[in-house]
Amino acid sequence: MRNAFMYRPVILLAASLLFTPATWAEGEPAIDTSKEFPVRIIPDIPAAAEAYYGPDDYHLIVQTQDPDAQKPAGSKRNNALIYIFTDDGKLNRRINDRGQDGCSWFFPDGKRVLWTSTRDRMDMPLGDWSDPQNYPQGAELYTSDLHGKDIVRLTNNEWYEAEVAVSPDGKWIVFARQMNGNMDLWRIRPDGSDEQQITFTDDWEPGAPIYMPDSETIMFQGWRKSEYGKVKPTPMTVFTIKHDGTQLTQRTFDRGMYWGPAPTPDGRHYLYTTILDGDNHELFLGDLTGGPSVRLTWHAGFDGMKSISHNGKKMLFARLDSEHRGLYTHVMDLSSLNIGPENYKGIPATPVPANALLVSDFTVAREKAPATGK
Repeated sequence: MRNAFMYRPVILLAASLLFTPATWAEGEPAIDTSKEFPVRIIPDIPAAAEAYYGPDDYHLIVQTQDPDAQKPAGSKRNNALIYIFTDDGKLNRRINDRGQDGCSWFFPDGKRVLWTSTRDRMDMPLGDWSDPQNYPQGAELYTSDLHGKDIVRLTNNEWYEAEVAVSPDGKWIVFARQMNGNMDLWRIRPDGSDEQQITFTDDWEPGAPIYMPDSETIMFQGWRKSEYGKVKPTPMTVFTIKHDGTQLTQRTFDRGMYWGPAPTPDGRHYLYTTILDGDNHELFLGDLTGGPSVRLTWHAGFDGMKSISHNGKKMLFARLDSEHRGLYTHVMDLSSLNIGPENYKGIPATPVPANALLVSDFTVAREKAPATGK
């Protein structure tokens, strides 16, 4: 799973908000609609989070609460399985029927999807998607058609693998793998061949990788394990790197929380979540050229786990509020921001501020891990 809740930096909310009934104090959290772009909830779908659009910007794939998902005996909390919906709620189709699932993605031809699951490792410890020290082991990468048929398993090992994305040209998959407690980024071909390690880190935890429009540059977040649980909220830095492991570039410099950066189709901007006023998760639009961030949500509660449509006009995100008593997928109209592919002019450089906090210890020398492939 790609994102984390609160101070747990590389995972979906599956074991926290998404599958835990919400409790509310007197008076529900306010949403200042006068400051937000138009927002609507996707109707008639279950509690779900971490949704991604297909190439038609109408269908979406998402982790969805499902009683058939594997869970500890006696647990009242449902884990996730992968579904495809339409953003008007008219189509509801389950892709996988067993295990517990992580993040997912459409291939650019719209004919196949990519997803993470423990479906073939259900004998291994269940783990906890929200605990980086106890991720589900045996979470593997799969592809299938849009009906969950013709399933192809891409990896075969006992490690944690998730946080997947497909390059815009469809030639590569990027994902995160945790081995012996170390998280790193990897890439693999859609047929499971040419598996390659991209990052080599010890203290740093890279995650939430997404390809940028050039199909060569990957944007991701990084945080230090040595700070986990000690600094709150956990500082998360935005980086980019070429998918061959070269040109690691720091993009944010202020020790802020830039959780789950998601590049926009114009190549210049990116979405991210941060925490305001103690525990208020809000969404922002960042600018790689150093321009000011734009606040997108004005809701005294949780907003996060976002992605953007391929045309740059719609943002999918998860909102937790008292009206719906849970975490549900919403759509925000971003068409007025002009961040679509028609404005792509390459991946820009990021100016380094005079007071920048520069990272010098991200990549360390470590023996390359063995490929594990199909």
